Order: sequence, then structure tokens, then C-alpha cells
Amino acid sequence: MTCRIVNLGLPKSGTTTLGTALERAGLTVADHKIRRGQCNDPALAGSFVGKQIYAGYFECGDPLAKLDIYDALGEISALKPPASYWPQCDYLILQAMRRARPETRFVATRRPTEDTASSMRRWGNLGTQRLPNGSVPGLPHGFGAEPGALERWIDGHYAMLAEVFAGDPAYLELDVGAGDAAAQVAGHLSLDIPWWGKANENTTNPEAAA
Repeated sequence: MTCRIVNLGLPKSGTTTLGTALERAGLTVADHKIRRGQCNDPALAGSFVGKQIYAGYFECGDPLAKLDIYDALGEISALKPPASYWPQCDYLILQAMRRARPETRFVATRRPTEDTASSMRRWGNLGTQRLPNGSVPGLPHGFGAEPGALERWIDGHYAMLAEVFAGDPAYLELDVGAGDAAAQVAGHLSLDIPWWGKANENTTNPEAAA
């Protein structure tokens, strides 16, 4: 097996929706953490996907070297202080993936910026404490809590990806709410997508209550 699909979207951008769709298409997907039931290697099981991306890069120059037990990677970031892994925001890692795995297909899930920022603020303490108090590429410690800051960071992330991958057919920025989202994914990955919907919705702290 070779990891051949990587989602570069930010948290709350539809990463779980894409991961679920790929799983229902028959692929093995790592989302945020490596599930213990999917991996017999004690060095990998239970660890963050983002950590293993960096481990692969610094050990051999291939960020995906340790993740070939999967077909695809869903959410690849992690922020659980002191751990902070954001390979989708890291130019060095993006270019290393492209060099080491030229066959890899990249997707960047996206929702409207205001909706993504709102979801981050309402998802536990992600947008109100962990991001402002963390150390994240483009959002250093002490920034993110002020009005408009998360929105500016989110827009900056996708603008950076658009510049890095300009004209590259291996890259797809995907509006997960688009009526043809499943068709876009299917065409980009040459894969039948039997399901598309919403996964990992915040039902305990909905948008209307924010």
C-alpha cells in the first residue's frame, strides 16, 4: 500500500467529511491520529499523523514514509500542547511531499472562511484558547483571539496553497458544500465516491447558539 491522497485543509474545514467519503469508497484513511486498531506498530499506534509526517521527513526526507499503511490522510494537523504539528502549513513539508511522492494527489477541503472560524471557536477550546495560545505557522503565540484574526489566518493558508500549487493538476481546493463536491473528488482522484454529506458536525454547540 502507498499513501497517495493527502488533505491539506485546516481543522473544521470538512476534513472528516472527506475522510468519511474516502473510507466509504473503500480506502484506508488516517484522520488526525493513527488508530490503534489499524496499526500493530507500537511506535505508530495512537500517535498524531502530523508527528509521523515530520518524523518521516527528518529521518529520510519523505514525509509519507511512515504512513504507507494508509491510502489517504484526512486531517493532518494536531494541537495538544506542547505538541503542535501543522504540515499543511509548512512550505518545507509540502515541497518534500511533492519531491518524494510525485504521484500524490492533494485536496484542500474548504468551507466559507467565516463558517470555519466560527466552528473553530465553538469546537471545545480550539479557537478560543489552543490556537491563540499555541504556536502555529502563520498564527504565532498570542494571536488569534482578536476579531478577524482566525479569518485572516484561514484565508492566508489557502492563498499560500494556491501559490505553492499554482497550475498543478495534482492539487484541488474543494468547497465541501458545493453541489458537485463529490464529483470533483471523484474526478480528481479517479475514484468512485458513493457517499457525500456532513461528518463531525458540532451538534452540542450549533452555529445559531454562537
